[in-house]
Amino acid sequence: MAQLSDTGTSEETPVIDELRDEIVAKLRSDIGDAVIDVHQIPGVDLWVRVSADAWRAAGEALRAQGFDYFCFLSAMDWMPSPFGTGENDPTDEVEDDPSAAEVRQGYAGGETRFQMLARVTDLRRHVSITLKADVPESPDGSMSIASWISVYAGANWHERETHEMFGINFDGHPDLRNMYLPGDFEGYPLRKDFPLLARLVKPWPGIVDVEPMPASDDDEGDDS
Repeated sequence: MAQLSDTGTSEETPVIDELRDEIVAKLRSDIGDAVIDVHQIPGVDLWVRVSADAWRAAGEALRAQGFDYFCFLSAMDWMPSPFGTGENDPTDEVEDDPSAAEVRQGYAGGETRFQMLARVTDLRRHVSITLKADVPESPDGSMSIASWISVYAGANWHERETHEMFGINFDGHPDLRNMYLPGDFEGYPLRKDFPLLARLVKPWPGIVDVEPMPASDDDEGDDS
């Protein structure tokens, strides 16, 4: 009788992504040990974490590789919100769950609460990369990292927004004025421990009080 199926186990052939491997190898050649960690999904995407002091150098190295298109730059506060999730009722007590306080920095890892993220694209090779860097806090709570304006002019307002919302300074940026908030505003709204009034009033983004649909003629007939 012919065998209808193979029930044995076999190891899957690993997927090789020569293009992204080449990008990482060239980046390591350019900035050396400043490449801290790499996460790659072959044929899909690439994340690379570099040291904070090599942030600008990494951008320059990628630009030299052909990553001419600047997509975005921002920061991430990986600290879990002390106010619970956005769906929680603000009048409910937040459960004391030690695991909920763990900081998980996503692909390519991390060692600090705050991280920089930037994404650039090589349009000729149709490949993008997300660059990450840990941003440590100084004893006085301040944070800083090199500006990318000299590498990607489009980073200008992205860095201004990140400075305004997270409190990260960009060394070499010519004008870090606020774009959205008053100049004397205190605090940084995108930090997880910033108490947003809207979230304290009702669950954010807000549970809409939905009115019942008006009864139809058929519904009224069902009651008879």
